[in-house]
Amino acid sequence: MFKNLTILDHPLIQQKLFYLRDKRTNNLNFRTMLDELAGLMVYEVTRNLPVRERSVETPLELTSGFVLAKPVTLVPILRAGLGMATGILKLIPHARVAHLGLYRDKTTLKPVEYYRKFPSDLPESEIIIIDPMLATGGSAVAAADFVKNNGGKSISFVCLVAAPEGIALFEKRHPEIPVYTAALDRELNDHGYILPGLGDAGDRIYGTE
Repeated sequence: MFKNLTILDHPLIQQKLFYLRDKRTNNLNFRTMLDELAGLMVYEVTRNLPVRERSVETPLELTSGFVLAKPVTLVPILRAGLGMATGILKLIPHARVAHLGLYRDKTTLKPVEYYRKFPSDLPESEIIIIDPMLATGGSAVAAADFVKNNGGKSISFVCLVAAPEGIALFEKRHPEIPVYTAALDRELNDHGYILPGLGDAGDRIYGTE
């Protein structure tokens, strides 16, 4: 249905998503499982990162191996995206973390920027934009716009759950950017929330319901 969408259906990812959806999951457990789930997802997201060969001396002889060819920059959309960045950093500890502050206007449902900090060598980076929810698609599109306007070229977008409306908009505006998610949910409600979804990810991460 969507050319740029990959649904990560690994059993461990799907089990953790099941518990994240559960309204009885408290903030501590939500954060812990989100951290673990993000780490699992990044394996697939980084499958095709470019590598370069380097020499290495083992205790027995000289041989060769592979290292990442380009730096990795994570771009979590504040604030909920930070909840996934920690789990990804455990797998890619040398990655830089840019920051992009966006919030959705509750009346217009459009994204509003309030903070931005990117590394100077963004054009040379492999970039992963992170946000737990891809709902209307407005924030995701805006984030990709900002990254591109700052020179970003090799970009992926990662989310926990997505709505068809958001994927359709993102694919229309950024057809070359792959999107990775653990679930494509049914639809948006009248307030722009994903159904069945998992509630407000930021509130559930930080206990601000």
